Amino acid sequence: MHWSRSPLARVFYLLVAAPLAVVVLSALPQHAAPQLPASEIVLGIDPPQSKVHWVLGTTLHAVHGTFAFKNGTFHVDPATGKASGEIAVCATSGDSGNDGRDKKMHKDVLESGKFPEIIFRPDRVEGKIAPQGIFTVQVHGILVLHGSEHELIVPVQAEFTGDHWTGSAKFNVPFIDWGLKNPSNFFLKVNHAVEIELDLKGSLQNPPAS
Repeated sequence: MHWSRSPLARVFYLLVAAPLAVVVLSALPQHAAPQLPASEIVLGIDPPQSKVHWVLGTTLHAVHGTFAFKNGTFHVDPATGKASGEIAVCATSGDSGNDGRDKKMHKDVLESGKFPEIIFRPDRVEGKIAPQGIFTVQVHGILVLHGSEHELIVPVQAEFTGDHWTGSAKFNVPFIDWGLKNPSNFFLKVNHAVEIELDLKGSLQNPPAS
Protein backbone atom coordinates (compact mmCIF):
# COMPACT_ATOMS: atom_id res chain seq x y z
CA MET A 1 0.00 0.00 0.00
CA HIS A 2 1.41 3.37 -0.99
CA TRP A 3 1.32 6.26 1.52
CA SER A 4 1.44 9.80 0.19
CA ARG A 5 3.79 12.26 1.86
CA SER A 6 0.95 14.59 2.88
CA PRO A 7 -0.87 12.10 5.20
CA LEU A 8 2.48 10.97 6.64
CA ALA A 9 3.38 14.55 7.37
CA ARG A 10 0.09 15.12 9.13
CA VAL A 11 0.55 12.01 11.26
CA PHE A 12 4.10 13.07 12.17
CA TYR A 13 2.90 16.54 13.17
CA LEU A 14 0.09 15.21 15.39
CA LEU A 15 2.23 12.59 17.13
CA VAL A 16 5.57 14.34 17.43
CA ALA A 17 5.83 17.94 16.26
CA ALA A 18 2.77 19.40 18.04
CA PRO A 19 3.59 17.99 21.50
CA LEU A 20 7.21 19.06 21.07
CA ALA A 21 6.14 22.60 20.18
CA VAL A 22 3.97 22.79 23.32
CA VAL A 23 6.93 21.73 25.49
CA VAL A 24 9.27 24.26 23.87
CA LEU A 25 6.80 27.13 24.14
CA SER A 26 6.05 26.39 27.78
CA ALA A 27 9.76 26.62 28.56
CA LEU A 28 10.09 30.12 27.07
CA PRO A 29 10.02 33.17 29.42
CA GLN A 30 6.50 34.45 29.92
CA HIS A 31 5.79 38.20 29.89
CA ALA A 32 2.86 38.22 32.27
CA ALA A 33 1.53 41.37 33.92
CA PRO A 34 3.57 42.33 37.00
CA GLN A 35 2.19 40.88 40.22
CA LEU A 36 1.95 42.66 43.55
CA PRO A 37 4.26 41.42 46.30
CA ALA A 38 2.39 38.89 48.41
CA SER A 39 2.21 41.17 51.44
CA GLU A 40 1.67 44.55 49.74
CA ILE A 41 -1.69 46.28 50.16
CA VAL A 42 -2.88 48.86 47.63
CA LEU A 43 -5.46 51.43 48.68
CA GLY A 44 -7.06 53.58 46.02
CA ILE A 45 -8.89 56.78 46.89
CA ASP A 46 -12.31 57.41 45.36
CA PRO A 47 -12.32 61.23 44.83
CA PRO A 48 -16.11 61.69 44.57
CA GLN A 49 -16.60 59.80 47.85
CA SER A 50 -13.72 61.46 49.74
CA LYS A 51 -13.26 65.00 51.02
CA VAL A 52 -10.80 67.32 52.76
CA HIS A 53 -12.39 69.50 55.45
CA TRP A 54 -10.49 72.40 57.02
CA VAL A 55 -11.01 74.89 59.83
CA LEU A 56 -9.01 78.08 60.30
CA GLY A 57 -9.39 79.87 63.60
CA THR A 58 -9.45 83.69 63.72
CA THR A 59 -9.91 86.36 66.38
CA LEU A 60 -13.54 86.75 65.30
CA HIS A 61 -14.76 83.31 64.24
CA ALA A 62 -13.68 80.00 62.77
CA VAL A 63 -13.66 79.68 58.99
CA HIS A 64 -14.76 76.29 57.63
CA GLY A 65 -14.05 75.00 54.15
CA THR A 66 -13.30 72.03 51.91
CA PHE A 67 -10.96 70.78 49.21
CA ALA A 68 -11.58 67.99 46.68
CA PHE A 69 -9.30 65.04 46.03
CA LYS A 70 -7.92 64.67 42.51
CA ASN A 71 -6.65 61.09 42.77
CA GLY A 72 -4.61 58.87 45.02
CA THR A 73 -3.00 55.45 45.40
CA PHE A 74 -1.32 54.26 48.57
CA HIS A 75 0.93 51.17 48.72
CA VAL A 76 1.97 49.66 52.05
CA ASP A 77 3.71 46.48 53.18
CA PRO A 78 2.26 45.56 56.61
CA ALA A 79 5.27 43.37 57.35
CA THR A 80 7.82 46.18 57.07
CA GLY A 81 5.76 49.37 57.22
CA LYS A 82 7.31 50.56 53.97
CA ALA A 83 4.90 52.75 52.00
CA SER A 84 4.78 54.53 48.67
CA GLY A 85 2.34 56.21 46.32
CA GLU A 86 0.88 59.67 45.89
CA ILE A 87 -2.31 61.40 47.00
CA ALA A 88 -3.26 64.62 45.20
CA VAL A 89 -5.71 67.31 46.29
CA CYS A 90 -6.94 70.03 43.93
CA ALA A 91 -5.72 73.29 45.46
CA THR A 92 -8.01 75.18 43.07
CA SER A 93 -11.05 73.46 44.66
CA GLY A 94 -10.62 75.26 48.00
CA ASP A 95 -14.00 76.64 49.07
CA SER A 96 -15.05 78.43 52.27
CA GLY A 97 -18.45 79.61 51.05
CA ASN A 98 -17.39 83.23 50.66
CA ASP A 99 -16.36 84.37 47.16
CA GLY A 100 -14.29 87.35 48.30
CA ARG A 101 -12.45 85.35 50.95
CA ASP A 102 -11.85 82.45 48.57
CA LYS A 103 -10.50 84.75 45.87
CA LYS A 104 -7.96 86.13 48.34
CA MET A 105 -7.06 82.61 49.52
CA HIS A 106 -6.37 81.39 46.00
CA LYS A 107 -4.60 84.53 44.77
CA ASP A 108 -2.56 85.59 47.79
CA VAL A 109 -2.12 82.55 50.06
CA LEU A 110 -2.25 79.31 48.07
CA GLU A 111 -1.43 80.86 44.67
CA SER A 112 -3.39 77.92 43.30
CA GLY A 113 -3.05 79.14 39.72
CA LYS A 114 0.70 78.52 40.04
CA PHE A 115 0.50 75.55 42.43
CA PRO A 116 -2.73 73.73 41.45
CA GLU A 117 -2.09 70.58 43.50
CA ILE A 118 -1.33 69.72 47.11
CA ILE A 119 0.43 66.34 47.17
CA PHE A 120 1.19 63.84 49.92
CA ARG A 121 3.74 61.08 49.31
CA PRO A 122 3.77 58.43 52.08
CA ASP A 123 7.00 56.58 52.86
CA ARG A 124 6.24 54.50 55.96
CA VAL A 125 3.44 53.38 58.28
CA GLU A 126 3.80 52.82 62.02
CA GLY A 127 1.31 50.59 63.80
CA LYS A 128 -0.50 47.33 63.14
CA ILE A 129 -2.78 47.09 60.11
CA ALA A 130 -5.70 44.83 61.06
CA PRO A 131 -7.45 42.62 58.47
CA GLN A 132 -10.77 43.19 60.25
CA GLY A 133 -12.20 45.93 62.42
CA ILE A 134 -11.03 49.47 63.02
CA PHE A 135 -7.31 50.15 63.46
CA THR A 136 -5.16 53.25 63.93
CA VAL A 137 -1.76 53.89 62.37
CA GLN A 138 0.67 56.78 61.92
CA VAL A 139 1.44 57.55 58.28
CA HIS A 140 4.72 59.37 57.70
CA GLY A 141 5.45 61.14 54.43
CA ILE A 142 6.18 64.33 52.53
CA LEU A 143 3.56 67.01 51.93
CA VAL A 144 4.16 69.23 48.91
CA LEU A 145 2.42 72.55 49.54
CA HIS A 146 2.95 75.76 47.58
CA GLY A 147 5.89 74.12 45.78
CA SER A 148 7.80 73.21 48.96
CA GLU A 149 8.25 69.84 50.67
CA HIS A 150 7.52 69.30 54.37
CA GLU A 151 7.65 66.22 56.57
CA LEU A 152 4.27 65.26 57.96
CA ILE A 153 2.90 62.53 60.23
CA VAL A 154 -0.79 61.80 59.79
CA PRO A 155 -2.73 59.72 62.35
CA VAL A 156 -5.19 57.61 60.35
CA GLN A 157 -8.09 55.50 61.58
CA ALA A 158 -9.22 52.98 58.96
CA GLU A 159 -11.29 49.86 58.36
CA PHE A 160 -11.15 47.23 55.60
CA THR A 161 -14.37 45.69 54.27
CA GLY A 162 -13.96 43.23 51.40
CA ASP A 163 -12.43 45.10 48.47
CA HIS A 164 -13.17 48.55 49.93
CA TRP A 165 -11.84 50.66 52.78
CA THR A 166 -12.82 53.75 54.73
CA GLY A 167 -10.68 56.04 56.82
CA SER A 168 -10.41 59.35 58.62
CA ALA A 169 -7.59 61.56 59.81
CA LYS A 170 -7.09 64.78 61.77
CA PHE A 171 -3.93 66.89 61.84
CA ASN A 172 -2.69 70.48 61.64
CA VAL A 173 -0.77 72.20 58.85
CA PRO A 174 1.31 75.21 60.03
CA PHE A 175 0.96 76.95 56.68
CA ILE A 176 2.24 80.36 57.81
CA ASP A 177 5.34 78.86 59.46
CA TRP A 178 5.91 76.95 56.21
CA GLY A 179 6.19 80.19 54.27
CA LEU A 180 2.69 80.87 52.95
CA LYS A 181 1.41 84.42 53.20
CA ASN A 182 -0.29 85.41 56.44
CA PRO A 183 -3.82 86.59 55.53
CA SER A 184 -4.21 88.54 58.79
CA ASN A 185 -4.94 92.25 58.76
CA PHE A 186 -5.31 95.01 61.37
CA PHE A 187 -8.84 93.93 62.30
CA LEU A 188 -8.57 90.15 61.88
CA LYS A 189 -5.84 87.80 63.03
CA VAL A 190 -5.72 84.16 61.92
CA ASN A 191 -4.09 81.13 63.49
CA HIS A 192 -0.75 80.06 62.05
CA ALA A 193 -2.02 76.50 61.55
CA VAL A 194 -5.10 75.20 59.78
CA GLU A 195 -6.93 72.15 61.14
CA ILE A 196 -7.39 69.39 58.56
CA GLU A 197 -9.85 66.51 58.67
CA LEU A 198 -9.92 63.83 55.97
CA ASP A 199 -12.91 61.68 55.03
CA LEU A 200 -11.56 58.79 52.94
CA LYS A 201 -13.18 56.02 50.92
CA GLY A 202 -11.82 53.82 48.17
CA SER A 203 -10.87 50.47 46.71
CA LEU A 204 -8.65 47.83 48.30
CA GLN A 205 -6.33 45.36 46.56
CA ASN A 206 -4.63 42.39 48.21
CA PRO A 207 -6.13 42.88 51.72
CA PRO A 208 -4.26 41.22 54.62
CA ALA A 209 -5.34 37.72 55.55
CA SER A 210 -7.48 37.27 58.65
